Amino acid sequence: MSRLQPRLKALATSNVSAQSASASNDPIARNETPISRQNARLSSADPLSERATLFLIRRTLCSQLGEKGRSTPAPINEVLPPLTSSNEIDVELYAFIAIIIKEFVHTWYTKITPDHIFVEEVVQIIAHCTRALEQRLRKVDLEGLVFDELPELLEVHLQAYRTATQPLNPLPYEPDPRQIYHALCPLPALSPAPGAGQDTSQELMDNEAAYRQLLVQAVMAILLPTEDLENECLTSLVGQILSEMIVGGGIGGKASEPWMLWDGITKITEVIQSKLPKSTAQVRLERSNSLSRKSGDVVREGMKDRGYMRWLQKMFWLVLQYTFVAFTAIRFIIITMATASSLPSRSVLTMKITGSDKSKDVQSRSHIDIKMLAHEHHPPLKQPILKMKIWSCASSLLDVATRMPWLSATISMLQWGALAGPGELANTDGMIDKILSHFIKTHILDPTLLPQLLRTARGAVFPNNAPGPPRMIPSPADQLLIRQQCAEAILSLIPTRIQDIYFGPGVERRVHEVEEVLNCFSDSYCNKHLLYGAVELIIVRLMPELAEKGVEELLAERLG
Repeated sequence: MSRLQPRLKALATSNVSAQSASASNDPIARNETPISRQNARLSSADPLSERATLFLIRRTLCSQLGEKGRSTPAPINEVLPPLTSSNEIDVELYAFIAIIIKEFVHTWYTKITPDHIFVEEVVQIIAHCTRALEQRLRKVDLEGLVFDELPELLEVHLQAYRTATQPLNPLPYEPDPRQIYHALCPLPALSPAPGAGQDTSQELMDNEAAYRQLLVQAVMAILLPTEDLENECLTSLVGQILSEMIVGGGIGGKASEPWMLWDGITKITEVIQSKLPKSTAQVRLERSNSLSRKSGDVVREGMKDRGYMRWLQKMFWLVLQYTFVAFTAIRFIIITMATASSLPSRSVLTMKITGSDKSKDVQSRSHIDIKMLAHEHHPPLKQPILKMKIWSCASSLLDVATRMPWLSATISMLQWGALAGPGELANTDGMIDKILSHFIKTHILDPTLLPQLLRTARGAVFPNNAPGPPRMIPSPADQLLIRQQCAEAILSLIPTRIQDIYFGPGVERRVHEVEEVLNCFSDSYCNKHLLYGAVELIIVRLMPELAEKGVEELLAERLG
């Protein structure tokens, strides 16, 4: 009987499967299966989900690599070449590549030939370039780029725009603001500046197109492999796509429009607003206030007797809140002071002269030689966080020196005391400098945030993993409404008490004053100076060779 037991289990299993198959034909089961299928479809309907993203990449990039013959699909990192050192970032980048190839390459290339070799070569070239960019990115001082150099560009743009738009003469003799801005921030790609009564649009477009081509050719001369750089057909095709579609249509086109910048700022502020958590004490205080309001609405009699109890309850939660904030602040200061010594150094050079038998003359001469050598190649120390241009840029945007000169002077005095005072706590490698650098690296420049950022950008640029319908240019009235919504979104990040102190009473007045600050992006020609300057700065930091050599010299070195 023991030999028959496995057969009985097999028969029972077959019976169960037969019963389940017959039950699927039952009308009750028929009514349940569409609901379950609908739930399954809804769970996988998100185009940004991992399942939908991998399906898009396999269907577009892996179908010609033997994926169809496999029973179980291989991981993406085994089929496609790695783009970076992170698999999560590779998946998001390959999603962008798949959408671009599907929408802008397959639409015309499949009509010529069904061969997929071209797509494979494009993927290999992109992988080579991204790996080279990652290696260069590791050598870039991201803190200095994001918090010092780029804010300095914005501050220069802000000062030049305010100078150009400030009326100095009556209207008949008033010069064109664009010409003044171009004189203050000259950029050969955007010359000649459009002026009143001068038709220079065609010459301006030709110079801008030549600048974009030169920029892309310089990047390709450094990143492309030598065998691909010798292919004139490939370089001309890739160069035309990058210069016209990405740089020209994106950065020099829509991204420079005022309404597009205002809309982008609004979306960023909404994301920041959603990430800001409320403290537990604040939630408790709001809950107690709401309960006190409800109790006051229900019971109207005996208001004088219970008013003292409500005031006492409110003061209790208020004192508890401030005590909690003070305890948290003291605890944070103690922990940061204890851990600041263990944080890594921010110094670029750690040159040190060893030996105690050297004379003072030799030591001073060696110190001078090291200093001169360091200044020839790169600065010996990184810029202190408190000395970076992000703070002066924020002060210029808020116009603190004009609105509250006492506040500007107080902040400057505190900044000087932290940088040059006793202990130099905020100077490079000081306690405050290390803490700020650690906070920036762990909360702002954290590489683990990049996949989510790329996923969000893909959802905004390519909804449903496809190019969305072209957005119509808003009317002037709609553009003013977009600017107003951007101002309201910015004000939502500022506490109400700080708004009362800085802007004064009145919601309309506050919104109007923030709109005046946003007017620095109201001219597309001036915005192009800012965006092209930012792109050029980032490219030069990634590829320092471009600051020393031209495109012809780089091509001559690569091609012999």
